[in-house]
Amino acid sequence: MATYALMIDNEYCTGCHTCEIACRNELDLPMGQWGIKLLEMGPWRKMDGSWEGKYVPVPTTYCTLCEDRVAAGGVPACQLHCLADAIEYGTVEELAGRMAERGAQCSIFLP
Repeated sequence: MATYALMIDNEYCTGCHTCEIACRNELDLPMGQWGIKLLEMGPWRKMDGSWEGKYVPVPTTYCTLCEDRVAAGGVPACQLHCLADAIEYGTVEELAGRMAERGAQCSIFLP
């Protein structure tokens, strides 16, 4: 039996918070609770004088990978609404292959 997960490409996340809102609405969570939470790191000044910052969406213990949506043939709400197309859903094996192609900015999350 396959194990499913989310792959998040942090290089492309723009920090729009759409994944948080879509997830909260899908799971009917109250304010202050998240199925996925966007962490913001930075900004910080690099040695060359430029600035850098990162956004890192992290699924929480409330994440169910939208099992009802997926069972009905859809994809998780966070992936569907991600404006940067930075979130993918699939089997761990599929996502590991995609992650190897994309590089070190990707993370795989299991609920």
